[in-house]
Amino acid sequence: MKELQLIIEKLSFRKIVNILRIFASYYISKIYKKPIIKALPISISIEPTTSCNLRCPECPSGLRQFTRPTGMLDIVFFKKIIAELKNTLVNLTFYFHGEPYLNPQFLDMVKHASGNGIFTITSTNAHYLNDENAKKTIESKLDKLIISVDGTTQETYEQYRIGGDLNKVIEGTKNIVKWRKQLKSKRPLIVFQFLVVKPNEHQINDVYKLAEELGVDDVKLKTAQVYDFENGNNLIPDNQKYSRYKKNASGKWSIKNKLLNQCWRMWSGCVITWDGLVVPCCFDKDAKHQLGDLKEESFKKIWLSESYNNFRKSILKSRKEIDICTNCTEGTKVWS
Repeated sequence: MKELQLIIEKLSFRKIVNILRIFASYYISKIYKKPIIKALPISISIEPTTSCNLRCPECPSGLRQFTRPTGMLDIVFFKKIIAELKNTLVNLTFYFHGEPYLNPQFLDMVKHASGNGIFTITSTNAHYLNDENAKKTIESKLDKLIISVDGTTQETYEQYRIGGDLNKVIEGTKNIVKWRKQLKSKRPLIVFQFLVVKPNEHQINDVYKLAEELGVDDVKLKTAQVYDFENGNNLIPDNQKYSRYKKNASGKWSIKNKLLNQCWRMWSGCVITWDGLVVPCCFDKDAKHQLGDLKEESFKKIWLSESYNNFRKSILKSRKEIDICTNCTEGTKVWS
């Protein structure tokens, strides 16, 4: 409820009209099986950096397995993007891959977006939330801070967050809570994200207790995407409530949801990489489906382009033929 209130505070008449046009475009497209787009996106993810200090096993950044160029988003380039989108964009997530706080200009970018009336979110492993960065985070007017806490003991935490230190996460959380209180700010909403995997599923109750002790606003349990799931995977939890996958009679595993020929994300938003490539969604981790380059074209031109609409058309025709869709959770409950 608090998050919704923060979003409503940043809505303008123009943004509301754009939201309605996006919904209309999406549902008309579904009915007629033809891509129709009459508005700009309402939610975008942008990548501050591809760099990360951890080595998480299902992350291309952690595994150092990118085939695309790596680097950091430049604030001048970022401001150019915001200038074009600020009147219609509702939600901006500073995350695709990598640890956002490794970009020295990150909080200045957050401050710029927030100052332009955009609801801002980021996700962090909290290792860089020292006292100075915590204070600057509050001053940036970030609206929502997601902190990854995938275990309540170091032994469990480091099984997924390889190279991580749970004490740093706890200390960083305390710093954020402290400065939010001292600066008398209602932002950011502080959320613990607990990625449920087999090594940590026994600590689900414990993470709620830890969050309460530290003054965290909410806990979100997230199901894990794994790459090699057909023959099972050591990360798939035993409790099927927290799994995106199911074991079939044949002994093989498959994703729970049906691959329906639709995708809200293709009408409501997209991902922008650190170097300005526009890709369909967060499942295109290596930016194989490049729909445009913001260094060469305006966002609006890319969003309404023939190539983008052709991709939307392929979604409406057959998602199972698109590689990034075969492990997609569209239609599945990702958060618990």
